[in-house]
Amino acid sequence: MKRVAWILIVCCMVLGNAVAALGAQGGLLLSAREGSDESGEELSLYAQSAVLMDGDSGRVLYGKEAKTIRPMASTTKIMTCILALEYGDMEDTVEASREAAAQPAVHLGVRAGEKYRLGDLLYALMLESYNDAAVMIAEHIGGDVKGFAERMNDKARSLGCEDTYFITPNGLDAKEEDEAGRERIHSTTAEDLARIMCYCIRRSPKREEFLEITGTQNYYFTDEEGKRSFSCYNHNALLSSMEGMLSGKTGFTGGAGYSYVGAIESRGRTFVIALLGCGWPPHKTYKWEDARKLFSYGKETYELRQVAFAGEYPSLPVLGGLYWEEGEDGRRIEVYGNTPEGAAGFTLLLGEDERVMRRVILPECLSAPVSEGQEVGRVEYLLDGEVLLRYPLLAAQEVEKMTFMRGLSHLWEMFWSLCPSVKS
Repeated sequence: MKRVAWILIVCCMVLGNAVAALGAQGGLLLSAREGSDESGEELSLYAQSAVLMDGDSGRVLYGKEAKTIRPMASTTKIMTCILALEYGDMEDTVEASREAAAQPAVHLGVRAGEKYRLGDLLYALMLESYNDAAVMIAEHIGGDVKGFAERMNDKARSLGCEDTYFITPNGLDAKEEDEAGRERIHSTTAEDLARIMCYCIRRSPKREEFLEITGTQNYYFTDEEGKRSFSCYNHNALLSSMEGMLSGKTGFTGGAGYSYVGAIESRGRTFVIALLGCGWPPHKTYKWEDARKLFSYGKETYELRQVAFAGEYPSLPVLGGLYWEEGEDGRRIEVYGNTPEGAAGFTLLLGEDERVMRRVILPECLSAPVSEGQEVGRVEYLLDGEVLLRYPLLAAQEVEKMTFMRGLSHLWEMFWSLCPSVKS
């Protein structure tokens, strides 16, 4: 009996050394391809840069020089508006400064010292694109134009818009040296601009107010004393001519040319477009032709499809664990997916030939100890090589670690269980 006990102890020591030697975990990549393809279709557009984006996921569906940095004129004002809504109050009183009163046309024509309601100024900003209203808003929210521009840039970075640089709240052409001493111009990319619009209409806590303002056709207001009155008309021509139009903002400067950013909803789908450098005078209508073409392309090409979460995953071997009670089967543990909010899947805008690839990433084995619910891998869903969504894979069981003392203790228990005569 002593001989049997010593053999078991030696086995435990050998197993411990094996665990130490196999401490590094290799990676096993399991993938189930559902297909992937690109349409490759080219659209004939006037714009120098253009983007069609899924307004819900932020995926670029079509791009033309989408990451090229260009000035963006008054499309800037969607950022000015959303920051004012998030940091201000519609009932705030805003006083016009000399700098605001000196802004060039297009302007409201405010006079220094006049007072206006912030909510009214936001309608003037987004419907008529008044430059003096933008400066009044910036000074009220940021203390001055420079302080507000810093907030604009901070917000852009938080949205992942690394190629955007704001100098003015109204989009007038401007340049300056940044903190690193580099000369920068007031600029963005079509992709960044579309991403900012996606935030304004879908993710901002003030999205409803933003949609209410930018979806209004006409608006009337006065200064706080009631001495001057103003009527505003929305210059987003698609608002009244295209079904499902949610929001939009035009822009023009000599440096930027005509620009436009807009959003539309159709059968549960949300499309956002951005156009930069879309012609110069007299070609004011080019942006509307491009916008209709992009929106039509999106509606005709992309449909919402359900992508299901699979529920079966391979079990994993565990090295260096205790298996006294479970036998040989106990050397593997089951794995389950911690899907987002326990959902069965997700919906995505996909073209007819586009397919989503599912990739399961797990190690070849695990080393004890393993806790129940411990993250051991992940699942990724990819389209054209880009990860759309990922969620973790978790261990379904706990496995204790084998140690010399834990093994010796168990062997002692086994010894006494096999020797009833000794116990008596």
